[in-house]
Amino acid sequence: MAKEFGRNARVSSQMQKELSLILQRDIDDSRLGFITINEVIVTKDLAVAKIYVTVLNVDEQGKKANVKLLNELSPMIRHELAKRMRLRHISSLRFYYDDSFDTGMRVAELLSDLPRAAQGDES
Repeated sequence: MAKEFGRNARVSSQMQKELSLILQRDIDDSRLGFITINEVIVTKDLAVAKIYVTVLNVDEQGKKANVKLLNELSPMIRHELAKRMRLRHISSLRFYYDDSFDTGMRVAELLSDLPRAAQGDES
């Protein structure tokens, strides 16, 4: 019987917590905005970690700049992560922008406009 909560999931969860703390406390770069780590997906061999982030209160260009900066800072972040996690090998970190938050906000905005549009059709 397979484990419900395998090693990949445990490592991903712990990595997400530690990365959040590292970005919050240890990285002092004024170019970074308010970054939220939405999800961490680790490959089966734990070699690569895909980290999906959201940056709040910035435009499209700012989002790309923040993700590019995170990828440039990834060796330093990985080094700090290695100090905190008890693993023999730490995954290489790859940051990606997660647009699910933006999509959700857009859908919520469209749904909130829906009753107003329906009321306008009835009159």
